[in-house]
Amino acid sequence: MSRFVEGVDRRQPTLLPECLDDYVAAENPVRVVDVFVDELDLGGLGFEVAPAATGRPAYHPAMLLKLYVYGYLNKVQSSRRLEREARRNVELMWLTGRLAPDHKTIADFRKDNGPAIQAACAQFVVLCRQIGLFGAALVAIDGSKFKAVNTRDKNFTPYKLKKRLEQVAEHIAGYLRDLDTADRQEGETIEARSDRLKEKVERLREQMRMLQAMDAQVAASADGQVSLTDPDARSMATSGRGSGIVGYNVQSAVETEHHLIVAHDVVMTGSDRQQLSSMAGKAKDALGVDALEVLADRGYFSGEEILSCEAMGVTPYVPRPLTSGAKADGRFGKQDFVYLPDQDVYRCPSGALLPRHMTTIEKGMTLHRYWDHFSCQTCALKPQCTPSVARRVTRWEHEAVIDALQKRMDLRPGAMRQRRRTVEHPFGTIKAWMGSTHFLMKRLPNVKTEIGLHILAYNLKRVIAIMGAQPLMAAITA
Repeated sequence: MSRFVEGVDRRQPTLLPECLDDYVAAENPVRVVDVFVDELDLGGLGFEVAPAATGRPAYHPAMLLKLYVYGYLNKVQSSRRLEREARRNVELMWLTGRLAPDHKTIADFRKDNGPAIQAACAQFVVLCRQIGLFGAALVAIDGSKFKAVNTRDKNFTPYKLKKRLEQVAEHIAGYLRDLDTADRQEGETIEARSDRLKEKVERLREQMRMLQAMDAQVAASADGQVSLTDPDARSMATSGRGSGIVGYNVQSAVETEHHLIVAHDVVMTGSDRQQLSSMAGKAKDALGVDALEVLADRGYFSGEEILSCEAMGVTPYVPRPLTSGAKADGRFGKQDFVYLPDQDVYRCPSGALLPRHMTTIEKGMTLHRYWDHFSCQTCALKPQCTPSVARRVTRWEHEAVIDALQKRMDLRPGAMRQRRRTVEHPFGTIKAWMGSTHFLMKRLPNVKTEIGLHILAYNLKRVIAIMGAQPLMAAITA
């Protein structure tokens, strides 16, 4: 006896064929995918569910949606790979009824039904709310840069064009010097070398003309960028030095109890500064609450955005960035001056009161300025305060909102630690699932569809881990 576990002989005939359902366990996540899609109102979400009157029958959108949800749940996002899996994967054979669409049909479904697929993905968040998985009205918001199908060499900005034009001009000058040297010599090898140098110079001059034409396109673009492969992709800076990418900025709002992504968006700007109120509003609607607390890092700090959050019933917790040049130079910063609302004055570190002298409007913001020439000229702390005649303090008309934010941050010192452990893990997980770490599709609407499927897969896997497959299926069909 071999003492090993032995399998069944592949040539062994059976009296009756085995049922395909026997190969799919009751707790298999593929059963959750099947039940979830079957319970969706596909027509209401925007899918074309009426069959064509003529021509070859089409595949039902439910089957193709199941195929994609299963694929993203199992790190298979490519239409060609999904085609192969549908022909050999027992779970997919069970899910699709042994249908195996070609990769073009699979890819066209994702491309042509973007809004409907995004709506289907959003329905799972509604389901989570109905089940009661969202506890405290507290979410963490963050953004992450995802690569697009566009290399850095095919993205052009004024700075990049300037550098490339300088490099091409330098190379042309070098080849021309080599050509002059070759012209002063004789021989067959020298003539062949001269011909090669002339070809290189001509290619570089053609590249120079292309870059000059691209310079005009960049100047005419709205944001000073042109991407050739994916026109919507944008060059964005990242935290690492010299590690900028060409891609998209994916925003997400994650609730703090079960770490489910309740809202997301994709934007073409690398900065998060204008995204706080928008994401907070999406999260508030998704949770269905009247009041919401939001945690975000200092990249989201903006007075106007914080004011907008307060107006919609959202309480933000955002650390204020230290941008004071005076503090960097070792002098008193604005935080060392205390505002006294009853008197509408600032009290400086020496105890003097700085009254308001003027009001101005800059970039649509009403700003008040406070100073006192006499107190500054006689102050012993002036060298530690300002090199000017007097120290001026600027106050925004709605700065009371910022002051209240700072008090909240002081009373909640662990807010940023909670933010990090809540919102940063989902991005790392999704990027690991993507494998190639870049989107497969081009253009912003298609990218939104792709990230929606990724987020649906992430939420689906988390809820299965929290509840189990059988209770989740019972909740879906309830």
